[in-house]
Amino acid sequence: MKSLFPVTEHTIATGRHKTFFLACGVHDAPPIVFVHGWPELSLSWRHQLPCFASLGFRAIAPDMRGYGRSAVYARHEDYALEVIVEDMLELLSALGHDSAIWVGHDWGSPVVWSLASHHADCCRAVASLCVPYFPGGFLPENLVPYVDRKTYPEAQYPVGQWDYQLFYEESFEKARSDFEADVASTVKALFRAGSAASKCKPARTSDVRRRGGWFAPLKQAPPLPLDTRVLSEEELAVYVEALERNGFFGPDSWYMNHRRNAEYAHRAPNGGRLSLPVLFLHGDYDAVCETTISRLADPMRAACDDLSEVVIPSGHWMAQEQPVAVNAALARWLATKVENGWPTPGVSAS
Repeated sequence: MKSLFPVTEHTIATGRHKTFFLACGVHDAPPIVFVHGWPELSLSWRHQLPCFASLGFRAIAPDMRGYGRSAVYARHEDYALEVIVEDMLELLSALGHDSAIWVGHDWGSPVVWSLASHHADCCRAVASLCVPYFPGGFLPENLVPYVDRKTYPEAQYPVGQWDYQLFYEESFEKARSDFEADVASTVKALFRAGSAASKCKPARTSDVRRRGGWFAPLKQAPPLPLDTRVLSEEELAVYVEALERNGFFGPDSWYMNHRRNAEYAHRAPNGGRLSLPVLFLHGDYDAVCETTISRLADPMRAACDDLSEVVIPSGHWMAQEQPVAVNAALARWLATKVENGWPTPGVSAS
């Protein structure tokens, strides 16, 4: 569906943070906020913004802290989930609304999960692409018990596909410098479509520490062709400009707050149980957040009272790789599972 609304650029600044965001749709329409992950941008939701504006929403996509044109900070602790959630609450207030529908992907998923668990009054409903909910926090010690040991024998892969998260903690500057050595190659190496052939095979993230780096033995990303199933040349240029300007310290620092994030998760009311409508989109070919074979989604199922699940034939970059399927799943859920979830013409929502 072609949108009648342009995508516009905005910035809000408070005494504690500055957030840049893209917006599309009637200004006072019910808000739906799309939260990107690592190492993305508000641009990652370019296929969703006009679609949901056309359906009657005010569609919003911020650059998260450390990314794009939002504020960048120099300490790891400035990228803990608790402060990032506060960024989103400030954004919501600046939009003039008390609540929103929140959609997250990758590290954006723990953000929207945290909004739902700690600030349910600000959430009409929450959806996540690829990353399931863990009431105790999305951190390696909580993820490892759900590793598929047929794919990742414990003797060879003690922490399964989550090895890369420990690499950040042990070799942060190495990870950062390898990504920054050739940003264009990094983006092209990371943003690749999924494949059914990857199922039941170990992800490259499972032995990053043993190999000595993401791209080892190279000290930078290999020169791969652009995967135009995910990005165009113009979109690649936007990612590269932003990541060259800001560097990877901020994006990578999101992985450096596992203890803080766990402590924050444990302060959620009702043990983090979610009673609001929840949608989870499984990436059938997502090798890292593998949820269709393993039991990785089980804690989410146990903690959600109103959970809908849809399997998308996609890799990790689902919103960009399979936008039609993603948009259809979101729209169907909003229309059928979220009370008053569909906008009423001429009626604004708080």
